Amino acid sequence: MSRTTSLQPKSLKPISRRTVLKAGATLLLSLLGHGIARAAQIVAVRVWPAKDYTRVTLENDSKLKATHFTIKDPHRLVVEIEGVDLDTKLKSLVAKIQSNDPYIAQVRVGQNRPGVVRLVFDLKEEVQPQVFTLDPVGEYKHRLIFDLYPQTPSDPIAELLKKGSTPPSVVEKPPVELPDIAKATEDDDKDGQKLTRLVTIALDPGHGGEDPGAVGRGGSLEKNVVLSIARRLKARLEQQANVRVMLTRDGDYFVPLNVRVQKARKVQADLFVSIHADAFVEPTARGSSVFALSEKGASSTAARWLANKENAADLIGGINIRSKNQHLASVLLDLSTTAQINDSLKLAKSVLGEIGTVNRLHKAQVEQAGFAVLKAPDIPSILVETAFISNPEEEARLSDENYQDQMADALMRGIRKYLLKHPSLTRNRLT
Repeated sequence: MSRTTSLQPKSLKPISRRTVLKAGATLLLSLLGHGIARAAQIVAVRVWPAKDYTRVTLENDSKLKATHFTIKDPHRLVVEIEGVDLDTKLKSLVAKIQSNDPYIAQVRVGQNRPGVVRLVFDLKEEVQPQVFTLDPVGEYKHRLIFDLYPQTPSDPIAELLKKGSTPPSVVEKPPVELPDIAKATEDDDKDGQKLTRLVTIALDPGHGGEDPGAVGRGGSLEKNVVLSIARRLKARLEQQANVRVMLTRDGDYFVPLNVRVQKARKVQADLFVSIHADAFVEPTARGSSVFALSEKGASSTAARWLANKENAADLIGGINIRSKNQHLASVLLDLSTTAQINDSLKLAKSVLGEIGTVNRLHKAQVEQAGFAVLKAPDIPSILVETAFISNPEEEARLSDENYQDQMADALMRGIRKYLLKHPSLTRNRLT
């Protein structure tokens, strides 16, 4: 005979009114807590005005969501930022807009509605805005970026001509002797005239803007030091006949690595020289170095480490991944030729020999690694480490104007010797 087992509920203890109220209050607080988001805290506000574009950076402790739209007559950019309240940091943006900003006349900030701040940029001309976020990297927290590009970008060749450079010209046999570089870049045409080649050199001061580069123990910033050296070198090169110079940046703003290469190619540069003053984990590291691109791998562990560090500049400086030209990047990688690398090595050797008269060399030979900024397929390209800014002694020298002059002189001599010895190599370009 089967037996049915009956389950009886256990006796329950009576629940007090206090317990019920306490539980209800806890539940209510929990529900309210889910509905209330803590406002993001703005850590810093930075503005980087430049002719290429103006960048506005809001650094904050959490990721922000923003929407934007433009208005004409007059031109304005309106940005609404969610999850933030108007505070003194955001209000400080108003005073950070400079009168010489190429694109922003002024900015107005206000609390549009609870949890939403509105920024209105009054513009000097129509712009193509890019609004995007960056994840934390290095010492930076979350960043909200506004990049304001001109509607019609400037023509780099026209810019060179505007600065007083002259285009290649066919001239009668000159009555006076031309300087050596000009002689080395002459060809006879079929009529017996002289075609004077205009040599274009692209100088690339590393880092800039959001990306300070290496920082010395005394507070010196790599981006400032190398820009100063590049400007001095530019002035010296332009004293040579039939030489014109383009700077990939001529101010404190960030230029992505692939854009630096694009700029050089747009002006049909004959040479590309990237100037740096890096740091190492050991403060005793010292000396100058010159690098060329490598097809097979780095020539040393230190060269590989340095290349990886320099190639991370885009992460620090901040690029809009959605607008990055992936096709261009792959083309540059695929078209980097053995001929370009061989020409780069010749240029690097010439420069290395000259800067060795100004500062001791970190390595007595040219090194190679996969530097992204050296991947122009048709331009001999080198990267010069002028000194280690992480070394206190060399940091002091890098900050000294006399040393900067000496380094610029040495770089000029090295470039000049290369052009005199290999004038035909400057015309070996892909079309």
